[in-house]
Amino acid sequence: MESMGRQDEMKAWFSSLKPVRPGEMIGLWRGAGIPSDHPLDGVLENLGWFGKRFHGDMRADALLFQWRADRLVAIEPRFLPVGLAIKAAPFGRTRVARTWFSYLQKALRARGTTASLALQTSGDDATAAMRYDGQPIVDYFRRMNAQELAGMMCVAGDDRRYFFKLRRIDAIAATEA
Repeated sequence: MESMGRQDEMKAWFSSLKPVRPGEMIGLWRGAGIPSDHPLDGVLENLGWFGKRFHGDMRADALLFQWRADRLVAIEPRFLPVGLAIKAAPFGRTRVARTWFSYLQKALRARGTTASLALQTSGDDATAAMRYDGQPIVDYFRRMNAQELAGMMCVAGDDRRYFFKLRRIDAIAATEA
């Protein structure tokens, strides 16, 4: 099966990267999906996903979206049933979904941080991992280079992985990135 072949290839690539310590992740990161034959490929970008923000207390804004040109909005993941989101992924890549989501962002806004960051085992190594509050999701992180990380989202009960990259940016440059 070609899809699982690409998934296996991406898992091997991710495992080959160097681990990251949670403290190294503090700051604002711009995200982009890495195609891996996962149903969510292209969905987050279509909906205006910006990236993630990690705070010094090891808490995180798990899902940051661009709202207008000058504002980032943290979305509350508890409101998004991940299983349904995966099943509805083809719709998530449409213009209609993008428009609807832009109107829903205010209602879905997080009232605080939505995930915690800790060192966790992934494969043979311990690396930084972000566990979502109220969702069966863990994102693992590995270093691609000095400014970029690779992320691998794992949903409990699903063997497929969603891959993405994060690039560290200045908070001031967030609206220009």
